[in-house]
Amino acid sequence: MFSRSLLCVALCALSLPSQADTVWMKNGDRLSGKITVLDGGKLLIETDYGGSIALKWSDVATLESERQLLVKQGDVAGDVAKSLQPAGEGQVTLANGEAPKTVELASISQIMPPRPLIQDFTWKGNVGVALDYKRAENDTDDYDVSFDTTARHGLWRHNGKANYNREYKNDVTATDNWDAEYALDHFIDEHWFWQGRLSYKRDKIEDVRRQRMLGTGPGYQFWDNELGAFSLASLINRSDYLFANDNKENFYSAALKWNYNRYLLGKSVELFSTGEAGKPLSNVAEYTLDATLGLRYKVTDWASLNMKAEKDIVSGAQNDLDETRYTIGFGIGW
Repeated sequence: MFSRSLLCVALCALSLPSQADTVWMKNGDRLSGKITVLDGGKLLIETDYGGSIALKWSDVATLESERQLLVKQGDVAGDVAKSLQPAGEGQVTLANGEAPKTVELASISQIMPPRPLIQDFTWKGNVGVALDYKRAENDTDDYDVSFDTTARHGLWRHNGKANYNREYKNDVTATDNWDAEYALDHFIDEHWFWQGRLSYKRDKIEDVRRQRMLGTGPGYQFWDNELGAFSLASLINRSDYLFANDNKENFYSAALKWNYNRYLLGKSVELFSTGEAGKPLSNVAEYTLDATLGLRYKVTDWASLNMKAEKDIVSGAQNDLDETRYTIGFGIGW
């Protein structure tokens, strides 16, 4: 009786559909796990035995998944497949409850779980907090909060970031500023895009009390995948400055803006850098620089320890600005 019951349990277990996805490589290897995303020529599969593994899409022979996935073969259009079935080398079959459709893997640009309302919507970002308390002959309290996010839908990408910093020395405010920026990108093809952006910075302590910038221009996305991204944008900006003595300056400038991040050591460490270098089209200022360079060490899938250095320069204006800040803190990413 016990043997019969054990046999029934084993048969039932074998008859249950497996939810694990399978990827066959051209070299004969086979990996099982959960397909997370295909983007930028990299297929990311989450495994129990090796964590997240990035596979070169051109080295994949075929794949299988019983989950519903959005498969895109162009910049906008996509098919929601109820399952993916293995086919010949370099092919996969999309099963949609109708006549199955076999497509070439090389024609697929993106695979991801479908999302409600906006099926090809992707969203990622980070929030960082740094606190520094020093009790000595001179007491210092330093607070720093940063936020950056990117959302992509079809040919459109939304970029937003904000920072807040306040520092007290012996109960006297030594630093008090915040800044925010929003940029909208429209992709012309896989790499080229056009950007429009608005940024604003408010400082209650330094001579440059307010900076406002409106700009537009072309950009180029070198890569954007699960292992990182790198883009450059060339902008023509209109800048407005307000100084502590209520004097105002405005001018046009040409600027080069960059956004870079790269995952290292199995995505446990992230190197990132953002910034903008500008040259006014008049003699108001010699140059401007606003740059950030940092590292994030992932403690968990969503939490990280952050280290960054920030440089802000306005040279040649009525009141020069030259600030360098170093912070260490805790971050949350998604």
